[in-house]
Amino acid sequence: MLEPTIYELSSPGRVGVEFPAPDVPRAPLPEELERQDLPLPELSELDVVRHFTHISNLNYSIDFGFYPLGSCTMKYNPKVNEAAARLPGFAHTHPLQPIETVQGNLALMFELQEWLKEISGMAAVTLQPAAGAQGEYVGVLIMRAYHVSRGDRKRTKMLIPDSAHGTNPASSAMSGFEVVPVPTDNRGNVDLEALKSLCDDTIVGLMLTNPNTLGLFDENVLEVTRIVHEAGGLVYGDGANLNALLGIGRPGDMGFDILHFNLHKTFSTPHGGGGPGSGPVGVAAHLADFLPEPVVGIVEEGTEEIPPLYGFIRPIKSIGRIKSFHGHFGMAVRAYTYISMYGREGLRSIAEHAVLNANYLLARLRDHYPVPYDRICMHEFVLEGHLPGTEVHALDISKRLMDYNFHPPTNYFPLVVREALMIEPTETESKQTLDAFADAMIKIAEEAKTQPELLRSAPHNKPVSRLDEVKAAKELVLCCWLPEDVKA
Repeated sequence: MLEPTIYELSSPGRVGVEFPAPDVPRAPLPEELERQDLPLPELSELDVVRHFTHISNLNYSIDFGFYPLGSCTMKYNPKVNEAAARLPGFAHTHPLQPIETVQGNLALMFELQEWLKEISGMAAVTLQPAAGAQGEYVGVLIMRAYHVSRGDRKRTKMLIPDSAHGTNPASSAMSGFEVVPVPTDNRGNVDLEALKSLCDDTIVGLMLTNPNTLGLFDENVLEVTRIVHEAGGLVYGDGANLNALLGIGRPGDMGFDILHFNLHKTFSTPHGGGGPGSGPVGVAAHLADFLPEPVVGIVEEGTEEIPPLYGFIRPIKSIGRIKSFHGHFGMAVRAYTYISMYGREGLRSIAEHAVLNANYLLARLRDHYPVPYDRICMHEFVLEGHLPGTEVHALDISKRLMDYNFHPPTNYFPLVVREALMIEPTETESKQTLDAFADAMIKIAEEAKTQPELLRSAPHNKPVSRLDEVKAAKELVLCCWLPEDVKA
């Protein structure tokens, strides 16, 4: 039975809230925005509270249940992170305040930069990018600026493995480069022979995710970075999967020249709530002068009695500003809190448990679903959602999972795997949760053979049944308002 809508609950004369009289002069709306017949529902405060509380309970969230979304690292966000970000000294400051009045904020940003340098093996870090995708774009712009500064303008090709995140080729194309795919070998690594054949004096570099989107650590990563460097290229590290490496391996030690971090993933700041994100970028020493401006630094050394004065520094060959102000400061506070709470050994434990959880799930599921690259995985793994002898597909499996009250995994990515189901449990989930998820997946594999129509028509017990996603994509229903002069 469908719940009544907020309009059906409406009754003439009910009042939920009365606005106080304005203490400023009323400003008239433009005539084209005025509507005399706006059919707003008339409800009591209790009706409104219950309606929106009910709606909120229909939402899926990390506080409600498990997100097995591969490549997204949807892990629990400790509430202490939120408490820290809401401290008045952080929440109530403004980026245009004099630097003398926000020394605590700047000290936190500076120390976070130093921690990210240590974690990644990079020489310098900017906190400015607003998200991982913008961090990628910044990294590619730095690569371009580096080559141009050396008078090397013939480099126009960016090498990108065919298992890369989709934002990698997008960032390269936006920067004016030709995207050249690099195939994956039968072990799930970058194909070395193909890479060698593509490396010449026209390559800008290689954008590499390691561990890659198959959930595999590239066994030849040192050879990969050597080949690219010998051709004069740079190696960009997509840091989306850094959760598997914390405290164990540093991209800078593997030959990466640039790396972006996802503070809103690896360091457990909010990821599923629509933002904001945060995508700091770290670079090796020879690229530090190209970082976007400004970078937080010490502008006046301190003494035993007087702390140093923090301020903003412009790298001498900076690519310029790429974000208003200095990045999403609240995300920096959350990441700083997260790192400081865990410490050096705790960060390593995060990676170890993320890898352990992923391999445990893989061990439970490999006999029930095809595994295209069956190796020890890192923090995530990829199954094939098309079961032999059935007409069931990955989307059907994911829709059926909803009936078992689990959020679906990532579907149809990476593209190199047929009917891909990409699963990342993260380190925060218990064995009980992993077992319940595995049990549901195994049951669905059995249903695919005995009751395939049950999967093809799922979900069955949710407020919204199976949607026609193809039709929704082809026949968009969009509404917007434009002033008459703009329409003309």
